[in-house]
Amino acid sequence: MKAQNTKKALIIGAAGFVGGFLAEHLRDDLSRKTFLTKLPHEKINIDGCQVYDLDILKQDEVTSLLRDIHPDEIYHLAAQSSVAVSWKNPRLTSDVNISGCLSLLEAVRSIDDYSPKILLIGSGEEYGCLPKGVSLVSEETPITPANPYAVTKAAQNMFGRLYAKSYGMHIVMIRAFNHIGKGQLPQFAAADFCRQTAEILSGRRENIIRTGNLSAKRDFTDVRDVVRAYGLLAEKGRDGETYNVGSGKSISIESLLCEIINLSGAEIKRELDPQKLRPSDIPEIRADITKLQRDTGWKPLIPLSRTLSEMLTYELEKIREEKTDDSKG
Repeated sequence: MKAQNTKKALIIGAAGFVGGFLAEHLRDDLSRKTFLTKLPHEKINIDGCQVYDLDILKQDEVTSLLRDIHPDEIYHLAAQSSVAVSWKNPRLTSDVNISGCLSLLEAVRSIDDYSPKILLIGSGEEYGCLPKGVSLVSEETPITPANPYAVTKAAQNMFGRLYAKSYGMHIVMIRAFNHIGKGQLPQFAAADFCRQTAEILSGRRENIIRTGNLSAKRDFTDVRDVVRAYGLLAEKGRDGETYNVGSGKSISIESLLCEIINLSGAEIKRELDPQKLRPSDIPEIRADITKLQRDTGWKPLIPLSRTLSEMLTYELEKIREEKTDDSKG
């Protein structure tokens, strides 16, 4: 009887940083039968989950997969999620983040008598340039996207709200603020600092960490807390509504770096790398999570110091594995 009541969850774009954490959370903590999609060249190895190749830009492929699986919940993670990359390749970012979202929404609409809960994962970057003296943003704060990635996520949010209102679809939009954890790509600041620090500790580079703008303040949350919020919003989020997901606090990138250096126990200098600077940067932003907490009861549980420690340990272990592989070769 229990198997008959088990919900089916589909994570689109599960090969990215968040996908694995979300898959394990849905499978273990929420007892979901979990299905994952990836691009043909990507790899996913998560026990107990069925994996499919999918090009989100091909709507017929999306429709066919939805007909086969008929998931009760769809978590749309497929995205070009790097702000830096979005400046270099805005067209790719637009195609994946906007056209990909529309492929999913239109595929769901094309199936008769089918109304899954859909989570569209956006970003705190959507808020963009804030008025002077304002750093705390609620879902009602006007958005002024300040980079191509943020523009595409704002468009995704608007399409989600439009489809929920116009077609009665069960869509919840999320504005996720900076989430970090082990395995994150080094194109993001915390992961980049941990990787550089691990290379220094391993003797692979000189005792200098190269940085971008360190004065910016951001809202950081452990990715495991973030995916817990996603699961709760799939159950309790209100259709057509947007929810901030973050810690509610801000910390400077410099403080983040100092914490990592302190964890390393090493004397490490820092040096500005112009290649890591963005064309525009927001001084400070943090999430007002009142709405999320009111509707779901969620709160972050994992302290930032623990997350950073685990990330640094992960990078050190990865380097040791690379050395082992090199010696075998």
